[in-house]
This record gives sequence, C-alpha cells and structure tokens, in this order.
Amino acid sequence: MSQVRKNTKIPPQAIDFEEAVLGAIMIDKNAMAEVGDILSPEVFYKEANKEIYSVLEELFQEGEPIDTFLVSGKLKQKKKLKNCGGTHYLAELTNKVISSANIEYHARIIVQKHIQRELISTCSGIIQDAFDESTDAIELLDQVESKIFSISEINIKKKYLTASKLIQNAIKEIERIGNLKEGVSGIPSGFDDIDNITSGWQNSELIILAARPGMGKTAFVLSMARNIAVDFKMPVAVFSLEMSSLQLINRLITAETGLDQQKLRSGKLDKWEWEILHNKIKDIEKADIYIDDTPALSVFDLRAKCRRLQSEHGVKIIIIDYLQLMTTKDHRGNREQEISHISRSLKGIAKELEVPVIALSQLSRAVETRGGSDKRPVLSDLRESGAIEQDADIVSFIYRPEYYGISEWDVTPSGPTEGEAEFIIAKHRNGPTHRSRLRFESKLIKFSSIENEFQSTEYHSKINIDDRNDEQPDF
Repeated sequence: MSQVRKNTKIPPQAIDFEEAVLGAIMIDKNAMAEVGDILSPEVFYKEANKEIYSVLEELFQEGEPIDTFLVSGKLKQKKKLKNCGGTHYLAELTNKVISSANIEYHARIIVQKHIQRELISTCSGIIQDAFDESTDAIELLDQVESKIFSISEINIKKKYLTASKLIQNAIKEIERIGNLKEGVSGIPSGFDDIDNITSGWQNSELIILAARPGMGKTAFVLSMARNIAVDFKMPVAVFSLEMSSLQLINRLITAETGLDQQKLRSGKLDKWEWEILHNKIKDIEKADIYIDDTPALSVFDLRAKCRRLQSEHGVKIIIIDYLQLMTTKDHRGNREQEISHISRSLKGIAKELEVPVIALSQLSRAVETRGGSDKRPVLSDLRESGAIEQDADIVSFIYRPEYYGISEWDVTPSGPTEGEAEFIIAKHRNGPTHRSRLRFESKLIKFSSIENEFQSTEYHSKINIDDRNDEQPDF
C-alpha cells in the first residue's frame, strides 16, 4: 500500500537577511532611514524578527537612539523579550554584521520573499474558492484582482497613524501648498477661477459634473483633459461610453487648431489649413491622454482598466462620460439602485487609486419644465438617484442661458449671454459653493476662461446657491 507524501514545502523566506538588517539597524543609527519606507513588521517571516523590527521602528519614530540595550528595554517593557530570544539573540544579531552597506538590497529581498508568501496564500484561497460551485465567478474575479493589486502595492506601506503624526503631515502639506504657484494642491483644471476655489481636483474625490443635453459637458471635460495633459504634463484617462475615441480626438483637434470641424470631417482642407493642422496637433500627439470608448462599460471592468492605466501609465485623474450609461453585474434591482451602486463604486475607485474621479451625469427634464426664465439646475435635478449627491464630494453644473433663448445675464456683471456659460459648484464637501463664468466657443466645441473682470465678488455672492436650493421645489 503506497503512502501519499504530504507537501512539506517551506514558504519562501530570507531569515539570514532579516537578521542582517536588524543587526545593521542596531549598529548604525542612519540605517533605519534607508529602509524605513521599504520595510514594515509584517514583511518579516520569523515572529521574533517582526517584534524586534516593530520596536526599532517605534524608537526611530520617537526620535530615540537605537541600540541593543534600548531595544532590549522596550521588549522587556512589552513583556516580549523572552519570546524574542532574550538579550542573547539581540547580541547575536549585531555580531553577524560589520556595517549597513548593503542594507537596502537586503531589505528588498525580504520584501520579495514576503510578496511570494502573499501570492501563495492568495492563490491557494483563489483555487479553493474557484472549486466551490456556489462561488460567483465574476465576483471572485473582482476579488482576485483587488488582492493582486494590493500585493503589488506592498512597498507602499499603508497603516494607521497617530493624531500627532497626522498633524505633522497636515502642517507639512499646508506649507507645501503655500509654496505652490497659485496655491493649487490638486490636479489643475486649467480654468483659473475654478482652481482658485477647489485648489485643483483633489485625490480620492468624486466630482460629478451634471447638465442637460447640449450644455457642453463633454466639451468641458475634453477642454480640461487637454489642459491637464498638455499644459501640466499629467496623464489623463477618459472613458467615453457615448462617443467613439475617434470622435473625441476630432473634437480635440478642432479645439486645438481652430479649423472648421465640417472641413475636418470631409478632409477637404486647403494647403495652409493642412499646415496649421500638422503644426498645432503636435502638443496633442505628445499628450498622455488615454481614451477608452468601450460601450456599456461595467463598474467591474472600469475598476480593472483604471488599475492597469495607473500601474502602467501613472494616470493622475479619471474622467467618465457619462455615469448613466454604465452598467452593473447585477440587474435585479431597479435603475435607481443600479445608479446608487455605480456612484458608490466610483467613489470607491477614487479612494482605492487615490486620484480624482470626474463623472458626467444627466439632469432630469425638471430643469426645462420649471416655470420662469431661470433655468439654472439645482441639486434636486440630479437624475435617477439621490445617492449621486450623497457620494459626491463636489457636485457641479454647466448652465448656458443662451441655449434657452435667454440673451442677458440675470446677475452682475450683466451683459449678453452669447458664447458664455456658468460653471456652478452646488455642493462642495471641503469648500464653498461657487459660480464661475466661462467662455464657450461652439464652433470649436471648447471652453476657456474669461478675463478677471467677469469673476467679481459681486457676481459670486449675488445669489447664494444653498439658499436657492432650499427655495426650489423638490422634483
């Protein structure tokens, strides 16, 4: 009778390197600074080494000197010295190294072994779940990608911080922002008045841009994507569920060159127009703008695509055109529940990838059926789900009175509305509500800033947006 041999493989480990690193830190006060952003206690395989590194890290953060006596005292205080091999083991660690010359190289080997162990553990769980007939395969695939993504970020240590440390970080960030030109700490939109209020689009924020069809939502985000990628050299991802990538590129070309879009469509350009075309599209050609025009894109696919774009191209901001055209895996709920799930997922993607996510959204017809001449949208006009307003950090609207046949602005500064639009920030979780006036060039399908005289204090304070929202009936 044959006997089945049990799998006795030992998990990947590098205990010699763990001991060398710990010993080097205890003999060289500068060694911890070299590996502090690479290592964390959990990457060590041997339990004793985990505890010792945790103490070394604690001493370093407190600004205390590091040596075997202080480490021994800390471990004794925590009642862990005996389990860590006592003072004899600490002495052995320092005796095994002469210098900390190769400590960074050794630290990276320790991390690699930890990654291997995590992959083995994760894959074992995946295999077990995959064999389970009750497992939802699509859900499992999402979990797998999320776990693999988290393993790939092991070098970026994410853990809790004390209030004291967070305050120090906050002060450093405030000082950094104070030294920035124009005080823009996030991703600049390229529209000065908007950037002054938002300080740029902030990481982990979900920004909703809503408007009725024909207001220029797509034109606005394309103008902004161009500003971010060309003027500020930041990679941008655009997910277009309505228009093809070729249509979007043609719009960018029209806006950049100033050439007639009808002539561009027909290809019947004069010689001088061809010269303008080739000269002026060079910046767009070099720009890091990544366009995905997958129709009916699901939240699951979006998350996977965003992870890859960030990993491969370092994308700094994600734009989705538009939210209501997205789908979910589960169609059993009603449309409002589906939209709620989509908006929550977009906020989750923004937090997970630590980038701003800008999602375009449709407004209900209540805007156009509202009596009177003021057709400005309000928060209650958001279509299909109140969850959009709840999940968003910023809710903004585009309003063009010219579209409704309104020829004069009803706020100061007055004047003709032709070729102008209002960008309304109706909800701002971390700042004030606001209105900015922009120029809209319909022939070029392009938005641009208006000179400073249009951005007067009187204009912004003429009507309080929050008060107006309260006055409007809930449609």
